[in-house]
Amino acid sequence: MSSFQDIKDREQGLQRRLTAGQMSMIAIGGAIGTGLFLGSKFAIGFAGPSVVLSYAIGGLITLLLMGCLAEMTVAHATSGSFGAYAEHYVSPLAGFLVRYSYWACVVLAVGTEITAVAEYMRYWFPDTPPWIWILLFSSALIGVNAASVKAFGTVEYWFSSIKIFAILAFILMGCYVVWGSGNPAYGAHNFSADGGFFPNGVWGMWVAVVISIFSYLSVEMIAVAAGEAENPEQAVRQAFRATIARLVVFYLLSLSLIIAIVPWGRIGSGNSPFVTVMQVLNIPYAAGILNFVVVVAALSAMNSQLYITTRMMFSLSRAGDAPVGLGKLNPRGIPVNALLLSTSGIALAAVLYVLFPQQAFTLMISLSMFGAMFTWLMIFYTHLRFRRHHDQAGGLDLPFKMRLFPYSTLTGLVLMLAIMVTTVFTEVFRLTLVFGLPFLLLLVVLYHKVRRPRLTPAAQTN
Repeated sequence: MSSFQDIKDREQGLQRRLTAGQMSMIAIGGAIGTGLFLGSKFAIGFAGPSVVLSYAIGGLITLLLMGCLAEMTVAHATSGSFGAYAEHYVSPLAGFLVRYSYWACVVLAVGTEITAVAEYMRYWFPDTPPWIWILLFSSALIGVNAASVKAFGTVEYWFSSIKIFAILAFILMGCYVVWGSGNPAYGAHNFSADGGFFPNGVWGMWVAVVISIFSYLSVEMIAVAAGEAENPEQAVRQAFRATIARLVVFYLLSLSLIIAIVPWGRIGSGNSPFVTVMQVLNIPYAAGILNFVVVVAALSAMNSQLYITTRMMFSLSRAGDAPVGLGKLNPRGIPVNALLLSTSGIALAAVLYVLFPQQAFTLMISLSMFGAMFTWLMIFYTHLRFRRHHDQAGGLDLPFKMRLFPYSTLTGLVLMLAIMVTTVFTEVFRLTLVFGLPFLLLLVVLYHKVRRPRLTPAAQTN
């Protein structure tokens, strides 16, 4: 096995300008988005009050994943990240599959986010054609990502700050309502009302775990961003720990307060659970405030997704798995060609949104979910190979190591396999494997068609 330094050398040229604080916000920006503000409604509909347990299980899987990624990223901070780790420690084919699956899933996610923004903007401007908002916001975020990695980090920091402030305000307000208002309609008794804690059984709770994973997806972005961190080792350790703590607190506290304030049956049949709570409490301008927060959440997720897809395509090019031009950098260290290609999901989503709105969303989400879940599965497997390789070589002295190995990694691997199998038996995510597995087979065929000799980093830089 060749040295991992070979991979780092071919991916050089990106500028290390991201701070630990910005990296934390990048991960939070991806994970706190429409999955929490809107997707949690579907999870509550499946699980009822036990949705808190569903998100706790999803949080455990996320914690295990972040531990595996942190250990590998501290050892090898590069923008190829988990794709590069799979290439080095599993096989070149594995690296190819992980990078392209993840790139495709996030490109589609970018498209769904921007079409969601267009829908949200109709609240204030009902007569404005949606394509205007798609063009306006897409151009703005593409410009930010093309400017510099520092500009991207700054914008994402403030986007995420708005979301965090909104969630903290909601948590503080909810705590006062439940424990300080004295209203007997609010409280822990709502967790046992309307069918009990498991109104749809343990199966309903487990299906909601699938949706919780969809909500937590994108925390892995932080490992990719480490390739452009000022001090990768320190930034990765700080950002991983801060991200996990914030996500678990935000998700579990928010959902617990929502259930305590509003009967779960009413939440599942309404709009966003956050909007429903504010309507119940008669908060002035609630719909407008939440609409603004959701718009920011979608733009933040889209901003992070544009960044991550650009770096994945850059890594694919430098690995010899995509055209040479996609690995070239402009004078500011930005792979602009890879960025432009990664905006294809915006155009695809916009066209399908107009022609086949119902079918397009289902297809894009199904394929997007498979790519993300396959990536998580491969991260756990790659970590097993990573540890075995270094244990055979005499061990690896790292400042951050995954605890309870190999049981922690194996637990994450088995849980992800179970979740992927579960999608077959759920109406919402049934198409995930139906479209995902043929897509994976297509990538295997393409792997043997597009491989080319790798060029040196100097030959790929303008």
